[in-house]
Amino acid sequence: MLPPGSMGWPCVGETLQLYSQDPNDFFTHKQTRYGNIFKSHILGCPCVMLASPEAARFVLVTHAHLFKPTYPKSKEKMIGPFALFFHQGNYHTNLRKLVQSSFAPEAVRKLVPGIEAIAISALESWASTSGQAIHTFHEMKKFSFEVGILSIFGHLGGKYMEELKENYSILDKGYNSFPTNLPGTAYNKAILARKRLGEIMSEIICERREKDLLVEKDLLGHLLNFKNEEGQTLSEDQISDNIVGVLFAAQDTTASLLTWILKYLHDDQKLLEAVKAEQKMIYESNDGGKRPLTWAQTRKMPITHKVILESLRMASIVSFTFREAVVDVEYEGYLIPKGWKVMPLFRNIHHNPEFFVDPQNFDPSRFEVVPKPNTFMPFGTGVHACPGNELAKLEMLILIHHLVTKFRWEVVGSQQSGTEYGPFPVPRKGLPLKFWKESPIKTPNNCASS
Repeated sequence: MLPPGSMGWPCVGETLQLYSQDPNDFFTHKQTRYGNIFKSHILGCPCVMLASPEAARFVLVTHAHLFKPTYPKSKEKMIGPFALFFHQGNYHTNLRKLVQSSFAPEAVRKLVPGIEAIAISALESWASTSGQAIHTFHEMKKFSFEVGILSIFGHLGGKYMEELKENYSILDKGYNSFPTNLPGTAYNKAILARKRLGEIMSEIICERREKDLLVEKDLLGHLLNFKNEEGQTLSEDQISDNIVGVLFAAQDTTASLLTWILKYLHDDQKLLEAVKAEQKMIYESNDGGKRPLTWAQTRKMPITHKVILESLRMASIVSFTFREAVVDVEYEGYLIPKGWKVMPLFRNIHHNPEFFVDPQNFDPSRFEVVPKPNTFMPFGTGVHACPGNELAKLEMLILIHHLVTKFRWEVVGSQQSGTEYGPFPVPRKGLPLKFWKESPIKTPNNCASS
């Protein structure tokens, strides 16, 4: 027996209903009407949607072998067919271990000075706009892109950096466009930019080999040094696809979350003061900000860390994930037919009052208690969970430290409620903000703290 639900109109299904309203309202209405498992038909595909922690674990962890990752072919072509998250089996296992080792705590801790320099440069730039508002989400994308480049290539030359930025920006703009490969369309421009990205990365790889720099400890170095059990290395196409995949996975999600964090802190001045007080202690211990942050200090920011966790829950940037049943699967007495898409709904779980009291209230203190198993999955779970979560949290902690100790910001416009989707949720209009530098925080050694 199929799960309950509606398949909508012939051919189009319920796609129009989904995209004509807040997607969260669409999924919540379905869950309220049909329960934690229901069927629909969106984006040309029959789907089963799952809104319970147990169901998410079933699909993503305990029975992950019955469900394969699935993406539209147009998007696979944009990123590259060899990217990690399009695969299962030995290739996926080997590549995942490789990427995880590049983004493990012992690896990303070495990036603290580089990330700090990028954060300070970004903040200085935002504060130097002569009172002009910035589009916060766009600026956060630039910040997270530069951190991504640092983690992949280390300190990259200016020529390569600018070419990567330019072509990745074109790719990014065309990623969610209608896949019409005609000259002049956003999709066509994106495909051409993707080809150029591959050429740029080939040049970088060639330069590393010529200079015998294959032992670099960044992601590219790990990819270049990889050999499987048979002694085979990765091709340049495989390396390029996985680098673009990492950039894609890291940029919009991190940028969106940082934008939400600034809004949540702006809207709760009491919480902002608590974060400031925590960061001020670290600032003062570093001789009034004259000495750089250390990895150990980023591990001692409990209030700020809880703000990040609650922002991850509240915003639920990745609202759901797509899988496809590789065989007929029975779950809770219902049939999930082979070939149907399966969508664990992370946002519905994160906003369920059974697991999080008063879920629409932004309350970082709720993370003083560890959430129940499988109720908090901001980075996914199972073999396809995001391997870069440590890097994402590190860059957030560093940016927040310098933001609250040296700068102030305000929302531009009389009202900025509401959410936009593109496809990740961001505050309305990308959260226009004005930034300005604060007077340096005074340490007790010279005069009273401000």
